[in-house]
Amino acid sequence: MKKQSRGIRKLVLSAMFMAIGLVLPFITGQIQQVGNMLLPMHIPVLLCGLICGWQYGTVVGFILPLLRYVLFGMPPIFPTGVSMTFELAAYGAVIGLIMQQLSKKNTVVNGKNYVLNLYLALIGAMLAGRIVWGIVRFILAKATMQPFTIEMFLAGAFLTAIPGIVVQLILIPGMMTALQRAGVLHADGTC
Repeated sequence: MKKQSRGIRKLVLSAMFMAIGLVLPFITGQIQQVGNMLLPMHIPVLLCGLICGWQYGTVVGFILPLLRYVLFGMPPIFPTGVSMTFELAAYGAVIGLIMQQLSKKNTVVNGKNYVLNLYLALIGAMLAGRIVWGIVRFILAKATMQPFTIEMFLAGAFLTAIPGIVVQLILIPGMMTALQRAGVLHADGTC
């Protein structure tokens, strides 16, 4: 029964992260350039992967851009929404998998090790997600005979995203640490 209630808790939390991901971009006023800088849909997907696990983070990341397009018409489905679908799925999967592996290796998860694990998982997921985004954008560009250069990749994946990357590096470890200290999360950071 306890395992079933834990699964229900993860499902409910995943739905909450999905709802946050649907609403959070309204803060940027649905302006694509501002959204590209602040990356509002990334935060709930990353949190979902950390708190609920890689399986839930992957599903939320994959569905979120598609559902947001169906409901609100943003992000534009092609090529932005399609590439974001795979990018966010990679974020949710990679952050959850890295954190899971690091938690298994480190028996001490409180304090510095926990924060270090969070940063390692977060940076690993950010890099993997951006690489996946670049691969998908490259494939879509080739299929439609549009240009997609390394400069376009670097600008889209890193340069315009610097404000969002900084926000994620500050906000996510801070939130996770606060939730763990408040006793909302288990010692390994999961629900």
